[in-house]
Amino acid sequence: MNNFDVYPLFDIEPVKAVGSVLWDKNGDEYLDLYGGHAVISIGHSHPHYVDKINTQLQKISFYSNSVQIPLQAALAEKLGALSGYTDYALFLCNSGAEANENALKLASFHTGRKKIITFSKGFHGRTSLAVAATDGASMQAPVNKTDFIITLPFNNQEALNAHLNEDVAAVIIEGIQGVGGVNIPDASFLKTLREGCTQYGAVLILDEVQSGYGRPGQFFAHQHAGIRPDIITTAKGMGNGFPIAGVLIHPGIKAVHGMLGTTFGGNHLACAAGIAVLEVIEKENLVAHAEEMGTYLMQELRKFSQPKEVRGLGLMVGIELDKPCSDIRNKLLHQYKMFTGSSSNKNTIRILPALNIQKEQLDRFLQAFEDVLKKDLA
Repeated sequence: MNNFDVYPLFDIEPVKAVGSVLWDKNGDEYLDLYGGHAVISIGHSHPHYVDKINTQLQKISFYSNSVQIPLQAALAEKLGALSGYTDYALFLCNSGAEANENALKLASFHTGRKKIITFSKGFHGRTSLAVAATDGASMQAPVNKTDFIITLPFNNQEALNAHLNEDVAAVIIEGIQGVGGVNIPDASFLKTLREGCTQYGAVLILDEVQSGYGRPGQFFAHQHAGIRPDIITTAKGMGNGFPIAGVLIHPGIKAVHGMLGTTFGGNHLACAAGIAVLEVIEKENLVAHAEEMGTYLMQELRKFSQPKEVRGLGLMVGIELDKPCSDIRNKLLHQYKMFTGSSSNKNTIRILPALNIQKEQLDRFLQAFEDVLKKDLA
């Protein structure tokens, strides 16, 4: 049996990773500036993370949600304390798509409505309702196409005012658009969203799957705008590579037995991984470090003349050129041994390193990027 061929693959096989460094099967060393789609938050093979998982594995790794799992409460308490959402409830699942799927269902349960507002260039996952809310026709099978999801222009208050009304169940927006090319919603736009959802009784969902967990220099990207959503979804950096995701739910949204469910979500091993990530983020002050390193990186990148725009918050950075960036990314990968990310905007490179990346590693990237740009112009 062969793998179903849906991924274009680099001819590289990593076999070891520590911090922000990978080694392939040939012993070649790579600098990881992408973290496997922003998943690696505290660095590869962090000793505290490894120890926490190993210890838990020797006790019990899994049982379903039919029993008491105190680790879930411990994770929820820690997440609430670090994020500032101590009064919210936590539903644990396995992926960002699953978190968004459950968030949208929960909004519909709560309001009794089905109309959903999403935004251009948005990405919310590949499960049925999440992909229907994603701006990407190539990902949507005929069964995913619905007439109750409206995609509006990003950051366009006039369009929002024309469509947000008492028929809307939910508005879902990313704290920072990741796949779309690191596009940041205006603070004024997020505040208008909050006010409009409150006015019409709609549920405001902030998809922080990629832009959360300290990456943007706040725990969640929307906190830069000073708003509080009704539901927040998170995944990726939450487990540092172990599959875990969460839905943070406002206390005004009530639970009913059977409305949501999951077999694997919140299992013992996943919770151990999640707690370890939060402990490292807190102990090593990684939210502030991400802010400091991201500010430095963007300041240095803006000194280059070639990028059309450098945008981002913290260590979620997009570098937009005036042409497709695939050749530059390939040179960085094969000649300089550095992983970077692409986006649906073919001209934009995404930089999403571990939150504990060091300045000297960013300097290595900046030098390599400058060299590639000079050679590209020669």
